[in-house]
Amino acid sequence: MAPRHLNFITGNANKLSEARAILGDMIELRTQNIDLPELQGTIEEISLDKCRRAADTVGGPVLVEDTCLSFNAMGELPGPYIKWFLKALGPDNLHKMLAGFDDKSAQAICTFAYCEGPGHEPIIFQGRTDGQIVASRGPTVFGWDSCFEYEGQTYAEMPKEEKNKISHRGKALEKLKTWLVEHAD
Repeated sequence: MAPRHLNFITGNANKLSEARAILGDMIELRTQNIDLPELQGTIEEISLDKCRRAADTVGGPVLVEDTCLSFNAMGELPGPYIKWFLKALGPDNLHKMLAGFDDKSAQAICTFAYCEGPGHEPIIFQGRTDGQIVASRGPTVFGWDSCFEYEGQTYAEMPKEEKNKISHRGKALEKLKTWLVEHAD
């Protein structure tokens, strides 16, 4: 049975805003900012581990999110470690990592993991969007949105509603919405 509310473990107001906009009235998201250590590994391993830790900490149902930016020329790096690359370089310099490569293609990946509570196995909902890494264009207020281009526009240049329809996060949350409908009481 799907829950009526979820503890969304994030300290990122932009992620919370997007999730609420995409999920609408389907479920109540309650936010908690818990600093969880992150396992090093694949996208899925990191998400599952983070979700289990969050469920144990909260003692109830949780939703966690992990966002990756994978550069095809670099064998999908930085991938789940994009947060640290972004902190070090900023959105204005991230594209320079690909300066020596002809291939500027990338994939934005969002993985949500839901866990019913302690002792339950998490479920993963993942969305992917193909794009290009470009010099920063548009507002730099949300991660690497200003340097990820999809069909001629960076995420930062798009109206939020348009971005939410095609983004990696939007695709992952659509899968979560489908699951919630299928498991409603």
